[in-house]
Formats: sequence, structure tokens, C-alpha cells
Amino acid sequence: MTSSGQYRRDTDTLGEVMIPRYAYYGAETQRAVENFQISGIVLPRTFIKAHGIIKSSAALINMELGKLSQDIGQAIIQASEEVIQGKWDDHFVVDVYQAGAGTSQNMNANEIIANRASEILTGRIESNKINPHDHVNQSQSTNDTFPSALNMAAAENLVQRLLPAVNKLQQALEQKSQEFMPILKSGRTHLHDAVPMRLGQEFSGYAGTIQNAYHQIENSLDLLYEIGLGGNAIGTVNNTHPQYSEKVIAEIARRTNLPFRQPKNLFSFMQNRNAAFQTMASLKDLAIHLIKITSDLRLLSSGPRTGLSEITLPSVQPGSTIMPGKVNPAILEMTHMVCCRVIGNESAMAAAGMAGQLEINVMMPFIAYTLLESIELLSNSLETLVSKCINGIGVNEENCRNWMESSLSLVTGLSPLLGYDLAAQIGKEADEQNKPIKEILLEKGLLNPQTEKALEPEGLL
Repeated sequence: MTSSGQYRRDTDTLGEVMIPRYAYYGAETQRAVENFQISGIVLPRTFIKAHGIIKSSAALINMELGKLSQDIGQAIIQASEEVIQGKWDDHFVVDVYQAGAGTSQNMNANEIIANRASEILTGRIESNKINPHDHVNQSQSTNDTFPSALNMAAAENLVQRLLPAVNKLQQALEQKSQEFMPILKSGRTHLHDAVPMRLGQEFSGYAGTIQNAYHQIENSLDLLYEIGLGGNAIGTVNNTHPQYSEKVIAEIARRTNLPFRQPKNLFSFMQNRNAAFQTMASLKDLAIHLIKITSDLRLLSSGPRTGLSEITLPSVQPGSTIMPGKVNPAILEMTHMVCCRVIGNESAMAAAGMAGQLEINVMMPFIAYTLLESIELLSNSLETLVSKCINGIGVNEENCRNWMESSLSLVTGLSPLLGYDLAAQIGKEADEQNKPIKEILLEKGLLNPQTEKALEPEGLL
């Protein structure tokens, strides 16, 4: 490796490459930068951190097993720890849309760590004291480290970010359910009047739905905890010490405080991204339910003069550049948009899943970005949804009662006394003549204490 001016010269198996002098990455990363100027998007910090943990743990275990000298191993660990801390994030420059499997991404990490470790030992990046393949990538392959880093990053994000955010939403909805339980209102099916219910019951349905989604996401963690380090290229564990896999996974579990373990079938792990697909499916399920709930809240708060206006939402920003004083359900709209993205991501990931062939799925960089982006978007949006919307929802009790009392669905209470057909006829006449149900009953000589009591909303709850 030689340097001159603003650039230095590095080599790989294809020949020489000019690299910015300041860069800690090397020739293979530079080729990827030149080849894949696609989106300007790189894999997120959580993935880089997980990859750094793998590199640090691998160096530690390789030292323990006599595969790395102490000076080289310690330098790699120090450089990897700096990667974990985010010190070199600006040097992770490979586009998400890169060569299949993530070889460029793995080499980006290997080269940064190797050059920084060389600098630690010699004071110069250009010394090439530590080799990205022979030292940093020892006992590893892109094919086992990349999917393992994906599973690690996804699991950590679920445990630390998304699951707590989903739980907060569930608790906020349960609190509103209890607060609104005394409020009677009209139920609605097919967007038409249905029998009366309590507003708190409606919100309890939302809370229960989110609780179920929480459990589905939680269940997906079990597969994410399988990481196939040591499987190497295709699962045959070639070029690794017999104890390497068990030891390095145990070290990662210790460091992350998460129960990572060896896969039940290493070849299955190498061939498929089952954990990512199952997790993404659970995120899609959550997104579908969130769209339903946020759409309901928009309907229930519609108006305030020409809609249902049964609930009120916190005002977070002006809603129109032409209509003064208009306020829109901005937080609910944002959440809906995020969910649309997540549902689209799941479809895109399903297409990527079909690209798996023989011993590997080469779409891993895209799968990683799609899954981690979805977790991040949902985590951020749910935190905002709870703090800026759900917690501040109020109720317009008068509107709830007015809609309920004017609902023709109250005629349902007459069915046990008068029969379904006569009750239906009474409801139809009340609608056609725009009269209260009691007035129709009076005209037919059917108004008595029993029928009058049957029309009370509380009797239909």
C-alpha cells in the first residue's frame, strides 16, 4: 500500500485501486463504491454495531484458540470496539443495493478494522500490518457473519425499541378504555348504525388487538436468536476450529445479554432467511392493525361540525394553508403512511425471499435494510402516536349520546317482544317517515312499559 497526495494506492486480487487518503476502508470497498452508486443509502447503525460485535468476539475467541497472536488480536478488538461505538460510521460507505450476499459490506467492515488495527500497532494505516481477510475475517465468511449480524441487530431493536413501544401503545389504549367505559355510544358495522356499546369497549378491542400483535412479534424472536457463526461459506464449518462456533456465539450472547444460540440445522440457516421473513410478517400484521385503528380514530374524530366527532384529538399543528383554524389528524395520518411503507417492505422482502438458490439467498443486504428500516419506522411512529395522540384523546359525550339515541338500531331491543319481522317493519317506517321509534310504536298501539324499556340502550349492552 502506497500513498500520494489526497489518495493512497491499495490492491486486491483484481489489481490496484486509488482510495481517498483519509479513508480507513480499502480496495474492495472502493470498488463497491464505484460499482454501486445506486441509492446513497447505507445499512443502519444497528447493523454496523452488530457486525462490530461479531468481529470483536471472533478475534477474542481466535486468540483463545491460538489462531491469532495477542498483539494482532487485541488491536482488532480495539478497532472493532470503536466500530461498535460508532466512531467510524462515516467510513461504512457501501450502498444497500450492492453485490449479492453482502460481501462488499463484510469487506467494508474487515478493511476498516484491519486498517485501524494496523494504525494502532504501527501508527500508520498504510502499514498493512493486519490483513482484512487473514486476520479480521478469520474463521468467518460473509455468508455466516452477515445473516448473523442481521439477526442480532433485528433482535436487539425488537427487544430495546419496538416491543416496548408496542407495549406502551397497548397500555395507553387500555387506559383510555377504562376512562371511556361509562360513555354510551352507537356501534357501527359496515359504516352503518349498529346496536349501542360503550366507547371503552371499542377501545378495549384496540388494546386487545395490539396485545396480540405484541405476542406475534415476541414469538419471532426465537428464530432471530439462532445465529450460524462458524458455518462459514455453506454450513460445512470449514477453516474453523471445532470449538469456535460454540464459543463465539456464547461470547456474543454474553455481550448482548440476549440468548443467541447455534441453529438447529446449520444448512437451513445458511440457505434461508426464515427469521427475517417471519419477523417481517409479524411487522406487517402490526401495520395492518394500526391502519385499522388509526382509520377508526380518524372517523370517530371527524368533523368537528360535519362528522361523527365522538372523540377529540390533540391539536399538534395547523392543518391547512387556505382554511384558517383547520386542524387535521396529523399523527394518525403519519402512522398510516409508515404502515403503508411496512406493508410494502414485506411484499418486497417476500420477493427477495424467492431469490434464494441452493446454499444461499444473495438478497441479504436488501433483506437486512428492509427489515431494520421497518422496525425503526414502527418504533419511532408508535412512540409519537402514543405521546402526541393517544394519551390526549378526549370524548364528546353529548355527540356520542345524540348519535346513539337517534340510531334505528335500537329497534333490535324489540325483537324478543315483537319478533324480528315486526321490529324490522317498525324500524323501516321510522326511517321512511323520519320519526322516532317510540312514535311509530304509539301509532301502532304497541307503546307500553315493556316496549319502552326495551328501547333503552343499556338493555342492549
